[in-house]
Amino acid sequence: MNKRTLLRVLPVLLGLQATGWAQSEARHAMSGEVEARVQRIINGLLPRVRVKDTPSEHLTLVEWMKRLNVPGMSIAVIHGGKVEWARGFGVTRLGGAPVTTETLFQAGSISKPVAAMGALKLVEEGQLNLDKDVNLNLTSWRLPASELTRDKSVTLRGLVTHSAGLTVHGFDGYAAGESVPTLSQVLDGAKPANSAAIRVDIPPGTKWRYSGGGFTVMQQMMLDVTHKPFPELMSELVLNPLGMTHSTYQQPLPAAKAKQAATPYLRDLKAVSGGAHTYPEMAAAGLWSTAGDLALFAVAVQQGLTGTKNPVLSQSTLQEMVTRQFENWGLGFRVDGIGDKTTFSHDGVDEGFDAFLFAYAKTGDGAAIMCNANGAQELARRLMRAIAREYGWSDFQQEERSVVAVAPELLVSYAGSYQLGTRKISFRVRENRLFLAAGNIAVALYASNQNKFFSVAEGDWYEFTAGNAGAIDLTVTYGRTNGRVTGKRID
Repeated sequence: MNKRTLLRVLPVLLGLQATGWAQSEARHAMSGEVEARVQRIINGLLPRVRVKDTPSEHLTLVEWMKRLNVPGMSIAVIHGGKVEWARGFGVTRLGGAPVTTETLFQAGSISKPVAAMGALKLVEEGQLNLDKDVNLNLTSWRLPASELTRDKSVTLRGLVTHSAGLTVHGFDGYAAGESVPTLSQVLDGAKPANSAAIRVDIPPGTKWRYSGGGFTVMQQMMLDVTHKPFPELMSELVLNPLGMTHSTYQQPLPAAKAKQAATPYLRDLKAVSGGAHTYPEMAAAGLWSTAGDLALFAVAVQQGLTGTKNPVLSQSTLQEMVTRQFENWGLGFRVDGIGDKTTFSHDGVDEGFDAFLFAYAKTGDGAAIMCNANGAQELARRLMRAIAREYGWSDFQQEERSVVAVAPELLVSYAGSYQLGTRKISFRVRENRLFLAAGNIAVALYASNQNKFFSVAEGDWYEFTAGNAGAIDLTVTYGRTNGRVTGKRID
């Protein structure tokens, strides 16, 4: 945050510390044991890495919300196949009302698995087909054929597993006052659409590539076979049967529901101009929901998988949803782990909103988190680790690493600026410690050997090696993805 922004929001933040940043009043009757769990979680968020023989930094949820510029959030935790607790934290807008369990947030791409469940319901009813050419169900618009689709057609299974070869990763939505395109204009990339045409540009079934465009084609298929508005259709197929009474695909929100919605913020605590963006790409990005409703959705999947009646889908179809179909993707969900450790999940990002859904397929555990700010990923992961510790999950556990001492003169030799592609990062030494300069924040690094360092927040690695003519090369390996990038010192 720059100095001008800090001066602008500091009085508000100080006021919130006294009045609004504490948890909301939305405390349903819960046992003392559950309340104790809640308090341990929100008072002990965890970094990814624990330094051996050193206690981890235990800042509270409220402290991390302030540090990471997240005004408000809603959390729901699933345990034993039910929503054990749900609670709001922070505020719906700076200086505004506290978040409650009924506060609405945009779910971003978590819209996709919810919409996929609706499409699969139509498959079970015989109105759609999972493995035939999508053009057999498209009437008001058709996916243009090409040489790429001559031998293998685009199918609904391909759309929901991101393996259909379609373009357009995601959507920016439309700000207040902007013209909103029709769905066919989005599909063809025609003005006033702000995204490219959705087309096949690689052979279907040959490569996994995330495509919000594919779910937009699915939305058109659902409209063409039912002839119903998408929000009405999804309420009928999924939201109402699952008891997701706060959720809707209406874009924009009607006035009555808009009063319950959180104000979206960017990373610098700047409110999104005009409020929430409108997403005509409803299946891909248009769901408004609460953490509690998203948790109910996950519970319905879990219950259906164990043979308990799911009011939307059969056990066999739900099993397909959480079975890897193409790489790590089932039908609408990312799927990881095996056996009792199988998980299904999805993240979501709309302009000014971040959301997270994670659940185990067999153990009946999971969590949903919704925030009214972009850049909340680190906060969500710290919170997930605290939940995982409390409930004994196999995922999101801390990693322990040992450290060694490094001579001060060697640390000084690593200090300076490095160019990694288009990104420039800098290191400096302070009190015989190496720090990574991240904006206005200095991130302390720990040495695992004489030339390899790590950060505790996400477990990123920074390895320095001698190059030609005394130069120093840098390799960064990101803890979350194991992605690697290399660069050279430039000063």
